[in-house]
Amino acid sequence: MDAQTPMPAPPGATSSVTLVDDHPLVGYALLAALDGRSDLRLGGTYATVDALLSAHARPGLVLLDLRLADGSSPSDNAQRIRDAGGEVLVFTSAEDAYLVREALRADVLGVLRKSTPVEVMITAIEQAATGLPVVTSEWAHALESDPRLPDAALSPQEARVLQLFADGAKSQTVADTLYITVGTLEDYVRRIRAKYARAGRPAPTKVDLYKRAIEDGLLPGPGRQ
Repeated sequence: MDAQTPMPAPPGATSSVTLVDDHPLVGYALLAALDGRSDLRLGGTYATVDALLSAHARPGLVLLDLRLADGSSPSDNAQRIRDAGGEVLVFTSAEDAYLVREALRADVLGVLRKSTPVEVMITAIEQAATGLPVVTSEWAHALESDPRLPDAALSPQEARVLQLFADGAKSQTVADTLYITVGTLEDYVRRIRAKYARAGRPAPTKVDLYKRAIEDGLLPGPGRQ
């Protein structure tokens, strides 16, 4: 499969979709999935958005992998495709909600996990090809964890408590760092949980507090410094 050459349309194909993914096997798998099951054709695969836009002045529907070897930004990639008149359906293993949120801000049609069952995947691509959004659990999760959700209005001290406590430090260590007692720390944590609950972002467990801290930029996401 030549990553820079459009593919011939199979008999009966009515529209095409292009793929931006730097793993050639993904293109082969998608080509096989569409063959005989859909009126869609795979019009080409490209390792970068630069290569895609060099080949297609108006790209149409693009399945976009978020993590490309050229280190490009998912949101920039999606926006460039949109600016060129194309539509974007994120096609990813969805292992990083941070990257998914970045792409969603560029007004993509949805998020499609690569492990989605073939028939469900084809239906989703066909829907996106008509310009309709594809609502999936990955999209919903990314929206729910968007840092721009309602602010819990933590005080500076509460934010510091959350930052230390949610990052895995033991209660006594956090208390010692902040020069407070463990009892006072527990009061802070209760207040923090109450504020998140009022904001519609409940955090009943320490794992939930960790997620809220990432969402609000108090801690870096997994794999980020």
